[in-house]
Amino acid sequence: MRQQVKIKKVLNNNVVIAEHPSYEEVVLIGKGIGFNRKAEDEISFDKADKTFLLSNEKEKEQYVNLLPYVDERLIDFMNDVLVHIETRMGQELNQHIHVALTDHLAFAINRAKKNLQFSNPFLLEIESLYPKEYQIAMEVVTMIYDKMGIQFPEGEIGFIALHIHSAVTDKTLREINRHNQLISKLVSLVEETMDVTIDKNSVDYHRLVQHLHRAIDRVYQSESLGDEIKLANMLKQEYPVCYNLAWKLIKVMQKQLNKPVDESEVIYLTIHLQRLTHKS
Repeated sequence: MRQQVKIKKVLNNNVVIAEHPSYEEVVLIGKGIGFNRKAEDEISFDKADKTFLLSNEKEKEQYVNLLPYVDERLIDFMNDVLVHIETRMGQELNQHIHVALTDHLAFAINRAKKNLQFSNPFLLEIESLYPKEYQIAMEVVTMIYDKMGIQFPEGEIGFIALHIHSAVTDKTLREINRHNQLISKLVSLVEETMDVTIDKNSVDYHRLVQHLHRAIDRVYQSESLGDEIKLANMLKQEYPVCYNLAWKLIKVMQKQLNKPVDESEVIYLTIHLQRLTHKS
């Protein structure tokens, strides 16, 4: 049997607040879900093509406060955007993306209309770290252009990709940005120490960035790559500059993350650095 909920308030054609037996008050978002509806009407959860549930109290409040400032066409269109992201990612999105991405796109559209340009300093890192999210973000930007005729600058693709990544990993944007800043800092340290300019489009750069990203994840999961003392000693003798730099990077990571980094990371970092700097 379809679950029925009672409408408390119709916010617009596509958003209603309803009473739910388990979640108490919820925000339901779906195309046409509020059309010709009024308080006390009962509707089923699957009334819309795709209905999203905002049960988190703080996020619900943020969303309700945000709505008056957002073009109703965007609220309607956000449903299509989120369904597209969910379908392409092949998994459910954390509900916080409704608030965060709606908010972001509303301001991004205003910026684009005023022709305010800005750069995204982590664009290449984001593309390298989250290629699938980046591709889907490009599709979202195309959808917005097709629907609203608004052309976003390239930097927006990176920000949208971060929102998508946040929604599928349950990591906060602050946490993701902090890790991207750390990776950027480590790459700059490599360039300074080795006195090289790394080609940001090279395969080896992408490998290094992805390795650093995975190393950060391993730190949080307290994972070890294994004890390779012989290999470590050999690398220390063969590539002393890269080996010492690898230790330097690990110390920066430890300080920034405030967590111990497994010593085995030095081996794989040395190999990446040697490959990268040798080609540079």
